[in-house]
Amino acid sequence: MAKTLAWRCSGVVLLASIGLGSAYSQSLPPEVDAALARAKVPREAVTLLIVDAEGKTAPRLSHRAAVVVNPASVMKLVTTYAALDLLGPAFTWSTPVYVEGAVRDGTLFGNLVIKGQGDPKLVVERLWLLLRRVQGLGVKTISGDIILDSSAFAPVETDPGSFDGEPLRPYNAAPDALLLNYKSVVMTFVADRTANSAQVQFDPPLAGVAMQTSVPLAGGDCGDYRAALKADFSDPNRIRFGGAYPAACAEKVWPIAYVDPKTYSTRAIEGLWHEMGGKLGGSVRTGNLPAALAAPVFELVSPALAEVIRDINKFSNNVMAQQLFLTLSLQNRLSAVPGSAARATANERGTLEGAREVVRRWWSERMAGSEAPLLDNGSGLSRSERISAQSLARMLQTAYLSPLMPELMASLPLAGVDGTMRRSRSRATGSAHLKTGSLRDVAAMAGYVHAASGKRYVLVAIVNHANASATRPAFDALLDWAMKDN
Repeated sequence: MAKTLAWRCSGVVLLASIGLGSAYSQSLPPEVDAALARAKVPREAVTLLIVDAEGKTAPRLSHRAAVVVNPASVMKLVTTYAALDLLGPAFTWSTPVYVEGAVRDGTLFGNLVIKGQGDPKLVVERLWLLLRRVQGLGVKTISGDIILDSSAFAPVETDPGSFDGEPLRPYNAAPDALLLNYKSVVMTFVADRTANSAQVQFDPPLAGVAMQTSVPLAGGDCGDYRAALKADFSDPNRIRFGGAYPAACAEKVWPIAYVDPKTYSTRAIEGLWHEMGGKLGGSVRTGNLPAALAAPVFELVSPALAEVIRDINKFSNNVMAQQLFLTLSLQNRLSAVPGSAARATANERGTLEGAREVVRRWWSERMAGSEAPLLDNGSGLSRSERISAQSLARMLQTAYLSPLMPELMASLPLAGVDGTMRRSRSRATGSAHLKTGSLRDVAAMAGYVHAASGKRYVLVAIVNHANASATRPAFDALLDWAMKDN
């Protein structure tokens, strides 16, 4: 892990001196107060803090900033900044591939082993590249098995529908050391008026799953095309549609989580291998890397962490955040065992509790004197995670004064431009980098605002209330108020 940098010591003293933990408070801006009233959200359900990013002045606005609340996906800021600081922005994940046996005349006489090490972005395009590199070794037929090793992470047993009753939403996928395409199937619908049908493409193809490749067209507006298709995903061996696809929709892409996630990886690997013309004598199965295999024949390397956190924060990707959280634990354990990078034992696996301990220790060193967050899985997709506005602001100020500020800020949605802030109605278009969060009864946003005066502020706003989903106009009003500081 990266060593502590000397500049942080002086930064902590400066941040502590501004008194974020004081009882400072003030009235809410009238336009924000009015928007909260329209949303029927009481002031007692809101925590707000706007403070100079460099920590040089007292807060412009502080309302219940010391109260510990559920931040929803805003908690991803803690996970991603901790990862940048501990692993470094150039950190990458590798997925080693091993050959057990000899290759002769296009056939591997033995097994192929793929070992997952937490790559959060092993999507179908990169999975295709991995298998293409296997074929580049001269392997067209595998006489034995393809073995998938996910032992680098301790299993996280979850019911994908238990959180919000939406088991087929890709964001509810559980983390996995060998996470393939978020355990999801991406369906692309293309209307063909001449054939009066829509063609359906499935990526990746799943072995043993019958997939309906066309649906009839329907008239009318595009509307809720998903409901019009009357899709049936209940059978792990079949995906079918009982309705029609509106011709007005032209082309649409619909990702869904596969209904049987435990068999997803084996089905995806086998389906893609066969589609690429490969032959398999045995089966695709889960297992552990044989001790006799000392070195991989190649490793597929992920994009750098600085790129990965843009997906996590701009699009609030929960399973990627959990992959990163578990990686903090795995890398901490591997760093203590020289030479074990590709062969984690049970004692060197990434665990949720291990990740929590890594972040707690990091927080106490970097944000000394500030109350540490209560972490669950590091993604905010949790009913138990908690943090105060002043603790989160303290971390954002520390990040702003660090050499890592550009990477963290660039990963946040830009108001009115992209990610989860693309549809913001604030007048701060292009002038605020803000992570958003939402759960049932929670709405939040936090990040940086570049104000009219040229100053940059840290803004944190969190609502915990049954009407939280109605507070977006209040957040827009708060953002507009923060912009007007001259």
